[in-house]
Amino acid sequence: MPLSSSGSRLTPRAIVEELDRYIVGQRAAKRAVAIALRNRWRRQQVPEHLRDEIAPKNIIMIGPTGVGKTEIARRLAKLAAAPFLKVEASKFTEVGYVGRDVDSIVRDLTEIAVKLVRDEEQAKVRGRAREHAEERLLDLLLPPQGGRARSFADRPPPGPGFAQPPQPAPELTASSGTNHEAETREKLRSLLHSGKLDERVVEVEAADEGNPFLQIFSGAGVEEMGLSSMKDLLGNFGKRTRRRKVNVPEALELLTSEEAGKLIDMDKVQREAVHRAEQSGIVFLDEIDKIAGREGQHGGPDVSREGVQRDLLPIVEGSTVTTKYGPVKTDHVLFIAAGAFHVSKPSDLIPELQGRFPIRVELEPLVGADFVRILTEPENALTKQYVALLATENVKLIWTAEAVEELAKIAAEVNARTQNIGARRLHTVLERLLDELSFAAPDIGPQEITITAQYVRDRLSEVVQNEDLARYIL
Repeated sequence: MPLSSSGSRLTPRAIVEELDRYIVGQRAAKRAVAIALRNRWRRQQVPEHLRDEIAPKNIIMIGPTGVGKTEIARRLAKLAAAPFLKVEASKFTEVGYVGRDVDSIVRDLTEIAVKLVRDEEQAKVRGRAREHAEERLLDLLLPPQGGRARSFADRPPPGPGFAQPPQPAPELTASSGTNHEAETREKLRSLLHSGKLDERVVEVEAADEGNPFLQIFSGAGVEEMGLSSMKDLLGNFGKRTRRRKVNVPEALELLTSEEAGKLIDMDKVQREAVHRAEQSGIVFLDEIDKIAGREGQHGGPDVSREGVQRDLLPIVEGSTVTTKYGPVKTDHVLFIAAGAFHVSKPSDLIPELQGRFPIRVELEPLVGADFVRILTEPENALTKQYVALLATENVKLIWTAEAVEELAKIAAEVNARTQNIGARRLHTVLERLLDELSFAAPDIGPQEITITAQYVRDRLSEVVQNEDLARYIL
């Protein structure tokens, strides 16, 4: 659902509440992005002569790794059904050096917008596409005879082994043959709906996505060599299908996807995608601090840092980039930059770029109490994920409050003694804790296992106490 149709319900308070379901703390950052998103909806409501004059208020998030910067931006985009692209600023280099062209940001964002809109449109026609796919699948399950593809009306009924029987005069058999095939087809349809054909294997003709010629080019690709039209030409020239043997459910999905593609208007999809990228697109520029050079820092491999900033400037300010879907303007794309800024600071960015990021929010480092909340409160909390994973092996995992507190304490301690990687430390600690159980789960049979504080200490204390070991393992 595009922002224009859902924005009225996305008040800043509602946005923050939604983000609270997945991200612990960081109230200032959540408020900043909530206001930025709401301003997009407000801009659509103002008189048209003012609409183009209102520029997005881009944001810089400052904070160490693992505190939720990327997750806030990603959840915001999902909430608004907006095209979202995450890129690392450090992978771009100034024109003239080896590296990606900054225009690829806009091209990639547009590709994401096209997929987003195409998926939405396909979802609308999925019912009809499923019906068409089912008919095609039934055609495959009733193989043609005589080596010629036949329509439903002229295909003879299958005999034992689908052998070709002697053909009597057509005028004597046409009516009875058609009726027999219709009955057989409906029986097959009933078996298909009941799942009794799921183990059958059929051969379908599916689009071959891989084009060996185009795969020669890297991610920077033909488009960034200024040959986007050539890429389109070669892509269309190289399109082909290949036959695949798959089971019936997979065949139905492949055919449904293909039929849905036929039912949607791709020209309309592309126009809407360009509009969505321009008006709703969100670009998350991570590691912006890596290109923030101060005077006297330049030299060696960092020689192009200021050049990258100057190349990024037109995109952030607002420019038009040529893509294979047409020109895309970046005037109203929302840019959210993020960085730890341990060595540099936002004021080390060139003044012009600083001016394009008027909102700056500092995210707080996470402590033990935050880890307890992260492990228990969000809908996608890690403890809940492991409960669900092990439940597939009939192992019921129960977390005690004391165990969660002990885990949080250990994660915070390891962060303090080694490298502080924020909430990402919880992943390594939990994997170490449950390594033995995850390995043995298929063999131990249905069980109920309670994770206590002592269980946590028994399995992690030795690693935590040995600082050298902790650096390698946790």
